[in-house]
Amino acid sequence: MSTPEQYVQDKAAASGSSFYYAFLFLPRPRRAAITAFYAFCREVDDVVDEVSDPGVAQAKLAWWQAEVERAWAGQPGHPVLQALMPHVQAYGIEARHLHAVIEGCQMDLQQTRYLDYPGLQRYCHLVAGIVGEVAARIFGQTEEATTRYAHTLGLAFQLTNIIRDVGEDALRGRIYLPVNELQQFHVKAHEILSRQYSDRFTALMAFQARRAYQLYDEALALLPASDRRAQKPGLMMASIYRTLLREIERDGFQVLHQHTSLTPLRKLWLAWRVQALGKL
Repeated sequence: MSTPEQYVQDKAAASGSSFYYAFLFLPRPRRAAITAFYAFCREVDDVVDEVSDPGVAQAKLAWWQAEVERAWAGQPGHPVLQALMPHVQAYGIEARHLHAVIEGCQMDLQQTRYLDYPGLQRYCHLVAGIVGEVAARIFGQTEEATTRYAHTLGLAFQLTNIIRDVGEDALRGRIYLPVNELQQFHVKAHEILSRQYSDRFTALMAFQARRAYQLYDEALALLPASDRRAQKPGLMMASIYRTLLREIERDGFQVLHQHTSLTPLRKLWLAWRVQALGKL
């Protein structure tokens, strides 16, 4: 039978995520902590993506809420929390962080549209900003200002994901692009749901990409110099995600029918470049 540590390792590796490549360069205790936390995020995210009955998904997320409470009361039952709990004190991980991630996933069950960007930001804060905050703590944050950097970078990552996944989300009946911005570019929801391209759609996506690029720049400007070395894993992810966004843009935002991704080798190379040369 596999140990909790093996379970979270397998969960993180199976996702094929860019995050996994950034973790490889961390010292063992930090790597164990971030792998367990990331596996938790994957578990609750999978509830929304893989459970077709919303009632069942809600019940599962409610179970996770209770499981977090049990874990903080000293009785973690799930291997993900068994792997995470030994690290929470050392890295300042709090129950509220995990509850926020679950709350973001609950929003996915209740909401398939966002009226405007501030509404979308609230969702991104829960599913990405909070994740960035916890990651920054695990990586070795020493400055208070690094939390703002982490939240801003998390928002940039989430917007990049939203751009990449427009077509996949449409298949699930979801559109994360703000309704008022669809209106601004005269793009109808049914065009996205039926995956129709147009110059208007391309202009809308270019607008979304500009916002994401701006957030990457903002995040890097917010990172205190004294924390730059410790936050290298986040900078590795920024390099990978920015490169992904450039690829999507270069392809003319063909996101309605294809899922753009970088090869594992390319992700590893981008991560190594930040680690060894400090280059984004």
